[in-house]
Amino acid sequence: MNTLMGRRGEGYVVVQLILLAGVALAPLVRVGGVWPVLPSLIARIAGGGLLLAGGALALAGLLGLGLDNLSALPHPRDEAQLVEHGVYGLARHPIYGGLIAGALGWGLLTNSLLALLLAAALWAWFELKSRREEHALRAKFAGYAAYARRARRFWPRLY
Repeated sequence: MNTLMGRRGEGYVVVQLILLAGVALAPLVRVGGVWPVLPSLIARIAGGGLLLAGGALALAGLLGLGLDNLSALPHPRDEAQLVEHGVYGLARHPIYGGLIAGALGWGLLTNSLLALLLAAALWAWFELKSRREEHALRAKFAGYAAYARRARRFWPRLY
């Protein structure tokens, strides 16, 4: 399938990297002024928690997937196997979920409205990318549809 995003979805990865870099660098640009003290403190505490939880989820996803299955592209590798255990028994895309949570956490931790907006854009982008990926996974693995009914998209028990 040849699309604007490339035969195997290479463009999705490029946009993803741009959004992640934007989130990381956004606190260097002040948009929206300074947050009031109490909301700023609450946001920083919540942000730190989200950043840690997101990092843990993404790391669990990386370790649980294994090198034979790992690909930044929204197209499974030829030698890939469907992983339904560990964190993948609870979420189909825990790496994406972890990156989204971490990006939101970074925006809160740094009190950066721009980082939060870019984190929301990253979430929307991962929605699109995961849908393309799931189309390919359904075609490759006969049991993917049943698995998708059991496991959430990004976050265990949430979404």
